[in-house]
Amino acid sequence: MSKKILLNSKDIEIILHRLACQLIENHNDFSNTVLIGLQPRGSFLANRLADILKNEYQVKDLQLGLLDITFYRDDFRRRDAPLAATATKMDFLIEGKNVVIIDDVLYSGRSVRAALTAMQAYGRPDNIELLVLIDRRFSRHLPIQPDYRGRQVDAINEEKVLVTWKETHKKDAVYIEFK
Repeated sequence: MSKKILLNSKDIEIILHRLACQLIENHNDFSNTVLIGLQPRGSFLANRLADILKNEYQVKDLQLGLLDITFYRDDFRRRDAPLAATATKMDFLIEGKNVVIIDDVLYSGRSVRAALTAMQAYGRPDNIELLVLIDRRFSRHLPIQPDYRGRQVDAINEEKVLVTWKETHKKDAVYIEFK
C-alpha cells in the first residue's frame, strides 16, 4: 500500500489552535462544559486541545475525561482478535453539562454512537457536540455530523486515513493510505 501525507505537524498545530478558538467562542470560560476524548486515539487530540486551552488561552478549571467505548461498540463481538479495553478516566458527572466529544477521525459514526451510550452512566447532559480532526464525510453509516472539524477528507472506502501523534509515532501527521 502507498500513502500520501494530508497534514504535517505544522498543519495539525494550526488546526488545533483554530479548534481551540472555536471552542472558546462557543463555551467562553468552560464553567458548564466538559471535554471527553474517546479512548484510545481521541485522547491524544483531547489532551492536546486541553493543554492549548489551559496554557495558551488561560482557561481555568477545564474538565477533561477519557472514555473507553470498546464494549459499547456494535461490532465488538465480530472481531477475530480479542479486544483490549483502555481505562476510562472520568472523575466528574455530565448531568446538566455541555459535552464536547473528541475523536481523531469520524468515519462511519459508530464510535460516536457507542460514546453516546457509554456516557449515559455519567448523567444526562444538556447538550452534546462533536469535535474531530478528520471528517471522512462520504463514509457515514449513521446520521452523525461533527460540530467542529479540523479537515474534511473525501476518501473512498478502500482508502484509510491514518493519524499519527508524536506521543506514539514520534511525529504528528495525517496520511491517506491507498492501494
